[in-house]
Amino acid sequence: MKRVIYLIFTVLLLWSVIYSQSGEVSNVGTTAAPFLQIGVGARAIGMGGAFVSTANDITAIYWNPAGIGRLVQPELLFVHTNWIADINFDFTAAVIPLGRFGTVGASITSLSMEEMKVRTIGLPEGTGEFFNAGDISLGLSYGFNMTDRFSIGLNAKYISQKIWKESAHGIAIDVGTLFTTAFHGLRIGASMLNFGTDMKMDGDDLLVYHDIDEQQLGNNDRIFAKLETSKWPLPLTFQAGISMEVYETRSHRLTLAAEAVHPNDNSESVNFGTEYGFREFFFLRGGYRNMFQLDGEEGLTLGAGFSARFVGNFRVVIDYAYADFGRLENVQRYSLILKF
Repeated sequence: MKRVIYLIFTVLLLWSVIYSQSGEVSNVGTTAAPFLQIGVGARAIGMGGAFVSTANDITAIYWNPAGIGRLVQPELLFVHTNWIADINFDFTAAVIPLGRFGTVGASITSLSMEEMKVRTIGLPEGTGEFFNAGDISLGLSYGFNMTDRFSIGLNAKYISQKIWKESAHGIAIDVGTLFTTAFHGLRIGASMLNFGTDMKMDGDDLLVYHDIDEQQLGNNDRIFAKLETSKWPLPLTFQAGISMEVYETRSHRLTLAAEAVHPNDNSESVNFGTEYGFREFFFLRGGYRNMFQLDGEEGLTLGAGFSARFVGNFRVVIDYAYADFGRLENVQRYSLILKF
């Protein structure tokens, strides 16, 4: 068993190293709606984001929608993150199992900021106007167990970005699979995220005055014109990983996970993570995110959480995660899961 695990981890490492060194251009900043790449759930982030093959709680709706097909009770998720540069990131989701008909879910992702002054070269202290920017994604999800070992899942998402009077809209889908092998419960998961339409900014901010011929005297120098903006693709991501419980008793559980990630706006990378659970009540987590990535600041992640059962099957799960962002310092995340 140890040799097989070692071999799989080695293959993942080599795959990432070879492809990450295949070119010097990482394509960072060439996609729209980058907020779709902000990881959801303090538990998954605490494990370095290596969650595509674990995906056994409601946060699977983000990492691998196939995982929600295995849930046996309704769950609610609330995530709040004080993101970089005083930006707020919030994620809310709900799933309802329908027995042999699978599991349905819905989610809302929001990125927001406080209003800022409109400043110009002539009025650097402000024009008296204010603007803000924000992104939102609305998703519907479905997960289904095709067998007792193999699950599939799908997300359909509407995406909107807005800054002052400009906005862009798009739609996308996520597809995921999850397979539990007969080898000591080893899990293999894979997902394709954000496959969809290009996005293009449009709005009143693009209207300008234009002088068609500056050399012609007496012509109209205030003809309305509209600036043309380019279309940008969504941050398409392929990820595949493995995980398993390497040690498990009635009181203790140790899970290891590894994941290879191939985005269209960066180089390939590998995520590693581990989770220790004590009586499924208290948890400690650690991991490393975006190893071997050419352009990225994320790295070490740490986390903790606890789960408490109340009346009947009602359970509350609270998780915390710390993620190092290098020159951007760190981001701390909190999530709350209610299970009914």
